[in-house]
Amino acid sequence: MTPLWITDADVERLLTVEDAVPVVEAVLKQQAISAATNMPRGHTIAGPGLMLAHMTAALHEQGVFGFKVYSIVDGKYQFFVLLYSVETGDLLAVLEANQLGRRRTGAASGVSAKYMSREDSAEVGILGSGFQAGAQLEAICSVRPIEQVRVYSRNAENRSGFAREMAERLGIEVLAAVTPLEVVESADILVTITNSPKPVFRGGWLRPGTHICAVGGANEYVTELDDATIGRSDFIAVDSIEQAKIECGELLMPTSKGLLLWEQVSELWQVVGGVKAGRRGDDDITLFKSLGMAMWDLAAAKLVYDRYVG
Repeated sequence: MTPLWITDADVERLLTVEDAVPVVEAVLKQQAISAATNMPRGHTIAGPGLMLAHMTAALHEQGVFGFKVYSIVDGKYQFFVLLYSVETGDLLAVLEANQLGRRRTGAASGVSAKYMSREDSAEVGILGSGFQAGAQLEAICSVRPIEQVRVYSRNAENRSGFAREMAERLGIEVLAAVTPLEVVESADILVTITNSPKPVFRGGWLRPGTHICAVGGANEYVTELDDATIGRSDFIAVDSIEQAKIECGELLMPTSKGLLLWEQVSELWQVVGGVKAGRRGDDDITLFKSLGMAMWDLAAAKLVYDRYVG
């Protein structure tokens, strides 16, 4: 059979962020019963500024397996998902995965908020206003009764534009903050989605009960969070501990200094699958560090594929 070519425009048409949240939640539940498997991201260095990254997964209930691959050339990223049938081994589709990745990344934060934030969470704080930020907010608003958002990024024009766009899209108050402190100190749910190599706020600013979605950075030398944030977190979850031990600066740096043990870190599937409680009390500070998993990509890609052919 000839595989389908599914473009970013097709993905935008066929998959919303709100659609992606239950898809990611479902595949995490499948992971909890070993019906979905995931391999961590690998990297092939081809030279200065040249890299190929690859990650694979198998989804038994959906009847597909495959991989996500992306190239980095002089700072430019190109993402693709290859979706195969487990029944025949045929390549079903190649999907451009820029928008797919944006939606599934936002969805994972939404799932973490559903299971790890307070049910009455009403205010979201976002540090970062770039390509990924809107999907983060859309996903969280789909699982919690959000009434107000504060956003800060270094570029005043970008954060003001983001506030206007998201307020219109979601029908809630979105305020452009002048400082990170304004965002952090009143947030019930805090999202960090920046390209900063160093902490973007102080852990002492967090109020009890905050849930943090740390999404920017997948590099052992990069951290959006300071040691105080890790120390104040009552529960920490990642998507994959195996992958976090390779490329999660937020946790590698504290563990190297003896401030955290890997035994204190859980995986999101354990929370979604009911193995562990992601929150024990209203004052708990909870943290989800997102690095990205191929099983999220494949689950979202399968939904897009079904809608494309259906």
